[in-house]
Amino acid sequence: MSTTAGTVGAAGTPAITIDRSAPPVPMSRLVKVEARKMFDTRSGFWLMVSIGVLALVATIAVIAFIDGADLNYGAFATAIGVPMAVLLPVMAILSVTSEWSQRTGLTTFTLVPHRGRIIGAKAITSVVVGAVSMLLALAIGALGNVIGSLIRGADMTWNVTVADVARIVLINVLGLMIGFMLGVLIRNSPAAIVGYFVYSFVVPTIFGALAGAQDWFADLQPWVDFNYSLNRMYENAPAESWATLAVSGVIWLVIPLAIGVRAIMRSEVK
Repeated sequence: MSTTAGTVGAAGTPAITIDRSAPPVPMSRLVKVEARKMFDTRSGFWLMVSIGVLALVATIAVIAFIDGADLNYGAFATAIGVPMAVLLPVMAILSVTSEWSQRTGLTTFTLVPHRGRIIGAKAITSVVVGAVSMLLALAIGALGNVIGSLIRGADMTWNVTVADVARIVLINVLGLMIGFMLGVLIRNSPAAIVGYFVYSFVVPTIFGALAGAQDWFADLQPWVDFNYSLNRMYENAPAESWATLAVSGVIWLVIPLAIGVRAIMRSEVK
């Protein structure tokens, strides 16, 4: 049903009628636009290229420097996971903060006034691009395992199951969402990136030292340290690990993200 609104200026001036019946922009289109934004800028393009390049470099390094007896797919997956853990969160940060650093937010939120839908599209795009990037990187590692075994004359060992691959992708996607959360919360590229490195390196060091000095905190750490709980998932951790991951994730991911989204919904975009 069409809804219209009219305004009248001076006497004799015809009313201005605004048609408000236009349907909202589909979420699928918003996701496509946000995905294109990730590759439009030089920084975004080269960041995406660097993901594949570093996966290839890590694969070559494993072939070149690891002893033939230790050559297996797990070694490749571990080596590839290191640069991915850094690059994917940075990619997620830039997907959000670019609206403010490049001053495109006013245009974006004017075309689509429902800011929550834009943030949702950015989150979906970041997760999809991150998951696909991880799968491509792991595929490069699988190819490296085949080529490396042939070059080094070692037995081809596939010690990573499909469940392990799914867990690795999940861990990296959750780490990516920490970057996304910081981008939403801070909305400044340098500050959000610095915040991510503080979260990744400074906070674990402090928590580790506290856990080593205080027995009570050693038991509490998995429940309040999301980074610690996330790293435990690389191992065949007990079922309790999922509970600690959920609780610490609410503290470090869900609550700050909700605060950041609320701030975006209320703040003036310039």
